[in-house]
Amino acid sequence: MEAIGDWALVSRTGGKDLWEPSLVGAEASKPLKVTFNKPAEHWTDAIPIGNGRLGAMIWGGVKSETLNLNEDTLWTGIPGTYTIPGAPKVLSEVRKLVHDGQYAEASSEAVALLDGLCEVYQLLADIKLEFGDSHASYNEGTYQRELDLDTATAKVKYTIGEVEFTREHFASNPDQVIVTKISGSKSGSVSFIVSLDSQLHHQSRVNGKNQIVMEGSCSDKRPRPETVTENEDPKGIQFSAILELQISGVMAAMHVLDDRKLQVEGADWAVVLLVASSSFDGPFTKPSDSKRNPISESISTLSAIRNLLYDDLYARHLDDYQKLFHRVSLQLSKSSGRVGEDKSYGMISSVPYTTSLSLTGEGTVSTAERVESFQADEDPSLVELLFQYGRYLLISCSRPGSQVANLQGIWNKDLKPAWDCTPHLNINLEMNYWPSLPCNLHECQEPLFDYISCLSINGSKTARVNYEASGWVVHHVSDIWAKTSPLQGEVYWSLWPMGGAWLCTHLWEHYAYTIDKGFLENKAYPLLEGCTSFLLDWLIEGEGGYLETNPSTSPEHRFIAPDGQLASVSYSTTMDMAIIREVFSAIVSAAEVLGKSEDDLIERVQKALPRLYPPKIARDGSIMEWAVDFGDPEVHHRHLSHLFGLFPGHTITPEKTPHLCKAAEYSLYKRGEDGPGWSTTWKTALWARLHNSEHAYRMVKHLFKLADPDEGISFEGGLYSNLFAAHPPFQIDANFGFSAAIAEMLVQSNMKDLFLLPALPRDKWTNGCVKGLKARGGVTVSICWLEGDLHEVGLWSENKNSIEALHYRGSTVKVKLSAGEIYTFDKLLKCVKTCSLVEAAFH
Repeated sequence: MEAIGDWALVSRTGGKDLWEPSLVGAEASKPLKVTFNKPAEHWTDAIPIGNGRLGAMIWGGVKSETLNLNEDTLWTGIPGTYTIPGAPKVLSEVRKLVHDGQYAEASSEAVALLDGLCEVYQLLADIKLEFGDSHASYNEGTYQRELDLDTATAKVKYTIGEVEFTREHFASNPDQVIVTKISGSKSGSVSFIVSLDSQLHHQSRVNGKNQIVMEGSCSDKRPRPETVTENEDPKGIQFSAILELQISGVMAAMHVLDDRKLQVEGADWAVVLLVASSSFDGPFTKPSDSKRNPISESISTLSAIRNLLYDDLYARHLDDYQKLFHRVSLQLSKSSGRVGEDKSYGMISSVPYTTSLSLTGEGTVSTAERVESFQADEDPSLVELLFQYGRYLLISCSRPGSQVANLQGIWNKDLKPAWDCTPHLNINLEMNYWPSLPCNLHECQEPLFDYISCLSINGSKTARVNYEASGWVVHHVSDIWAKTSPLQGEVYWSLWPMGGAWLCTHLWEHYAYTIDKGFLENKAYPLLEGCTSFLLDWLIEGEGGYLETNPSTSPEHRFIAPDGQLASVSYSTTMDMAIIREVFSAIVSAAEVLGKSEDDLIERVQKALPRLYPPKIARDGSIMEWAVDFGDPEVHHRHLSHLFGLFPGHTITPEKTPHLCKAAEYSLYKRGEDGPGWSTTWKTALWARLHNSEHAYRMVKHLFKLADPDEGISFEGGLYSNLFAAHPPFQIDANFGFSAAIAEMLVQSNMKDLFLLPALPRDKWTNGCVKGLKARGGVTVSICWLEGDLHEVGLWSENKNSIEALHYRGSTVKVKLSAGEIYTFDKLLKCVKTCSLVEAAFH
């Protein structure tokens, strides 16, 4: 519900529906379903569901089923100090070595600036369902498993004899419960045994006649053993999980087995409810000092929903989820037929796949098969699916009140997951939230702002003790305890004090998209002030009147020093300067909005901005990654750090810096197309910013290859059968990066300008319609196109907006948009229709 003047606007299914295109049948498209024709064999074949805090992976086994469970606060460890008292002396020595051009020696000396390891994200438990020998043989041709993105529901169907069995799973945010319903088409056909187990230290027992209660603990330190013995008594975060079983049927019966399992016999249906809680009470409270009682909280959660029927729980889940998911729709077609000739919009009829669960198993084509065939058929509906899958995953793993989405969102099966599942601040954490604003899910970014607030507290200690600086600083990896000091390890990836600054760019972006002055004043600006204070202190006088950063690294990359040695530490890397310039520009803009332009801090920033080391072009015509034109030992490196100013930054643009855009284009050619999934999607967005639709689409296509689930750490990218993105192994950032990159191909903006279809691959997505994207300046954007050309545009804003001009293929039109009005523009950017949001809502 949105307020407009004295009106309360109740939108239809989603905000996208406020604007109706003139195209007949423009909403028709294929079902948004990820489909499988057999049970999962690997974890990356399983279906992810989540409510922001709780997650589950559903394998879909027939004789036995497993749901791997996660709760987002289950981590090893306790709060740390994140300071090194002797760091200032080391810092001085490193700076002198860099100043003297002894880069390899500086890189070696800088090891003394590193400080301890991060903690590790854990799993919760497994729900195990055993259906016994009666399910040992089933009609494999009837087996279907799917994730329906429209309802955020996972379903499994199969037939044994004349009985069709169905399982439905969803994770409810409003009721904080994971729900499973098991049913059969024949009365009394549902029988199974259910239990809870965990790899963590735990105890479980049956409570009463229909509950299994689990209580356990995470370790308070790392590394921890591969297995946890019953004799251990970990002192880390405590947790509880309660499974409650409800059954129906004239002959239905429930029994307790071994005081740890429940057996159901002869039911018509059964509903499994799973709630969980932990003792985590913020990153500054030791687990031993926490006053939270996980078991009491779990009992309270269950009590609140005990009188709700399954249909009630499902309806509440659906209402909550679809208010977010239904805000954006996307339809793409490579058909040459005109829109309106049939209601399929030329989309369904041009692709021979079927995905509906109502079809027989033998008639379905799995999503994995569609991924495998994409290089040949380039099915646009698979692009739609992956775009919406990223939005689904963000809704499922990041909600107000939850933790930030980590390296795998919230889904994890291991005690020792790859890279500890920690948020990486040199691309991963930021990319996780790239789609939140353009893809109309700004609420899902709230956990990021809460996290930045925590990081600023610990980061102020790190800045003061390690660097004798004011403000706050964060490095390249953190964890639930808000670690801010450099990670113990290799200097070339660990010594990078720009993590907090990059995160702060999200604060201004949130305001740019929402025009929420209250957020800017109360949340964003104080954090920007602290970050800016650190950056001003971190900058030192350099040669030629420039301010420089020293030591400085380009994330995870090294260079060949003039003496031929491999090194990583130098001064004023291009990314350092680009991020600082972005933060300084943001706080200056924020100060203008808030009437703080005369403040001393802003005056210092204004004096520092023109003295920042500018981006330079190398001898070979590419953007220099370092301040010196060093040799590059790995020209195909996965990171695109030196192109930050192009995307996600705003200092390199085709309109204002065409010479730098040309150099950035050559830099992308040099880097090549291969790399992990997140690198592929970053390249997609970079090519889109260059308005290069051909290469943006090449990178879209490059992601669609089926990844080997057995492959260890490598850099080849791709997608798993459940559409999780691969590094390999699984890293979720590419899923989010893909959605953001597609949005970038269709809409780009700054506070005053709106660019329509800037990187549309017209020969690949000849016809299409996107509804509900967001743009900077506080505007919602819907666009339809025909035969590769703009057909019509819908624009509106609920509150204040700042858009002044529309741009399309070289044409520019000045506009003035009033809040509360919907504007329709034709292919010539002429306004042909207006109506009020209130009128549209009740139409």
